[in-house]
Amino acid sequence: MPIDLSVLRNGACPCLSGEQYAQCCGVFHRGEAEAPTAEQLMRSRYSAFVVLDPAYLLCTWHPDTRPAGLDLDPDLWWRRLDILGTSRGGPLDSEGTVEFAAHYTHDGERGVQREKSRFLRVDRRWYYVDGTVG
Repeated sequence: MPIDLSVLRNGACPCLSGEQYAQCCGVFHRGEAEAPTAEQLMRSRYSAFVVLDPAYLLCTWHPDTRPAGLDLDPDLWWRRLDILGTSRGGPLDSEGTVEFAAHYTHDGERGVQREKSRFLRVDRRWYYVDGTVG
């Protein structure tokens, strides 16, 4: 499925870094670079949900917990990402956690998904493992 870039506002990255998508999460989505930290991987995964890129989500999911496939809902509009906290997950760490709140609108109703996500770094590459929703 092609990435739907029409959801971007003025080319701004959905992860709210203040950068343009093409120079921010876009480099990860295009495979030009690997996310250097667990937080950056989490931000790029959030952006992948926004631009409807299930291939990126699957390739950044740890093989031990990765689902066979993903069906993303094009009617779910991800509005904002708030990083609530991080633990470890730096360029020299092998594991880390990122707690976030992802705000969305679906069928005219607003909601928030809060999650504390676990990440592992294997062969210098970060992977999403799982998360506790709450």
